[in-house]
Amino acid sequence: MLAADAPVQTAWLDEYAVAVDEIALDFDHAFRMANRLVERHQISENAAAELRGIDVLLADMSVDGQADRWTPDALAGDAGWSQARLLARQVLVELTGEWENPVPSIQAIR
Repeated sequence: MLAADAPVQTAWLDEYAVAVDEIALDFDHAFRMANRLVERHQISENAAAELRGIDVLLADMSVDGQADRWTPDALAGDAGWSQARLLARQVLVELTGEWENPVPSIQAIR
């Protein structure tokens, strides 16, 4: 979801009635699984470095006082989200050969 265009991300958030941070949380889950693959040398060091870059970028965006970066409007206009999308796309191209994948379906439990 992190690699998707901002309008696609916003539509996804609306469809599932979840907050913007769900995109980062989903990345965090995938990042933790990817770390196991890195340990087994099943993901290249280049892809691993890009994933770590995304993790650092999202963490930096989460520092206190930056709540405005975690809004649907920020997805389209914030440089951090643009950079995260770019890195996510690079990882997907390296791992799958393309970055445009089907938008994931989720089940939000409330």
